[in-house]
Amino acid sequence: MNKAADDFAIGPRLRRLRTGLGLSQRELARRAGVSNATISMIEADRVSPSVSALRQVLSALEVGVADFFAGTEAPAEQIVYRAAEFTEIAGGAVSYRQVGANLKGRALQMIHERYKPGAQSGAKMLSHEGEEAGLVIRGRLGLEVDGRRWELEAGDAYVFDSRRPHAFRNIGADDLVIVSACTPPTF
Repeated sequence: MNKAADDFAIGPRLRRLRTGLGLSQRELARRAGVSNATISMIEADRVSPSVSALRQVLSALEVGVADFFAGTEAPAEQIVYRAAEFTEIAGGAVSYRQVGANLKGRALQMIHERYKPGAQSGAKMLSHEGEEAGLVIRGRLGLEVDGRRWELEAGDAYVFDSRRPHAFRNIGADDLVIVSACTPPTF
């Protein structure tokens, strides 16, 4: 693998972060509540963790997913972001494209989300500090917050305290597109 590709691969990036903090794989696994083998396989790029699994591991390092993928470039004073400039922070059946690469010092995070039919935010309910809001652009969203469920369609929106357990699912036959924001940036 070349250096440029290695800079953006999850495994090597996680290994550099872990070793930079002076942690063993075993200690990171203990803090994250996962097996040592899981950390080893992620770092070796033998498995690609789900967003929720990556978030769980990174929370043990006190690093958000967005910061993890931001790279090392210094933040620029940028006001306008073209669609091609969004930072892909997760891809696959669920795509999260963040407005801006480096959110250090920012109070708000904005994400363009796309869920394939049947895709969901993860196997576990999400919960983190802050508030989040979103607007359904296209498709049908199944939203669950604190045990309550709603079905939202294009034009509908949501706002809630992110500390409450929550999950998102595409309940339609077509792609679901959402524009969401959370404060502070925790993704």
